[in-house]
Amino acid sequence: MIPDDAVTDRTATDGEAGGTPRLVVANGVQLCVQTFGSPSDPTILLIGGAGSSMDGWEEAFCVRLAAGRRHVVRYDHRDTGRSVNSPAGAPDYTFSDLLADAVGLLDVLGVDRAHVVGISMGGGLAQCLAVAHPERVATLTLVSTSPAGPTDSELPPPSERMRAAFADPAPEPDWSDRAAVIAYMVEAERLFAGPAPFDEDAVRESSGRIVDRTTDIEAALKNHWALPDDEEPVTVRLADVSAPTLVLHGTEDPLFPLGHGRALAEGIPDARLVALEGVGHQPPPARVWDTAIPAVLRHTDRK
Repeated sequence: MIPDDAVTDRTATDGEAGGTPRLVVANGVQLCVQTFGSPSDPTILLIGGAGSSMDGWEEAFCVRLAAGRRHVVRYDHRDTGRSVNSPAGAPDYTFSDLLADAVGLLDVLGVDRAHVVGISMGGGLAQCLAVAHPERVATLTLVSTSPAGPTDSELPPPSERMRAAFADPAPEPDWSDRAAVIAYMVEAERLFAGPAPFDEDAVRESSGRIVDRTTDIEAALKNHWALPDDEEPVTVRLADVSAPTLVLHGTEDPLFPLGHGRALAEGIPDARLVALEGVGHQPPPARVWDTAIPAVLRHTDRK
């Protein structure tokens, strides 16, 4: 087992810095992928949420995971970043295609089994991957997500402010106006964040980077919410998830309150819940990395 000090004190070497993002053909389409660390180490596949490119997983977060002797993979979903595009508002693929993309990416990278970490919609994809392709999933880590199938637990609704935002959504920006799009993205992040002081400058900077490396930002922010129905969707029963599972969930998640994380931990055999104090519906922010990163490294310290 990895001792606690090994997952918090070791610094990244040059070999653990991120490689150059590159285009690969996986599942018959072009996807942009970036890796950190040595391919000889156990692979962690990071699956982003709806509308999220690889940038949703901060580079420094990936580097710290790689410093724990992990081969970390992050990638752009279809319609995000540099991956394949379809017209804004008219995605030409389904949720099952996104699931097949993750499997295809592992094939391209020569990874038989990965430690799969999924956030929000990516957590739903991760659950489906664990049920449909259990031989490919060494462990499962579910972040800020909800059961992808029926559960006996009563799931709490989104927060009042989230319900109000859904009822009266912000007007779309002029998608050709970089500054307007960035401002729109900043306010969306503010809505999903926890109650801790909101670092607007950092979010504005990261939103600018996302806009600048995204082929069609309108498609990126719209299309995952408009996916056509699958003809044969993957059916998930939490009791059927056999991969060892860690649940990381913010105590202040306004979209999927903590009860969703508890339902996952109670429904998946032997799953463990780590509550992230004050965190909203978001990737673990830097202030909780000393909790989240060691938890992930300990959880993935197995074949």
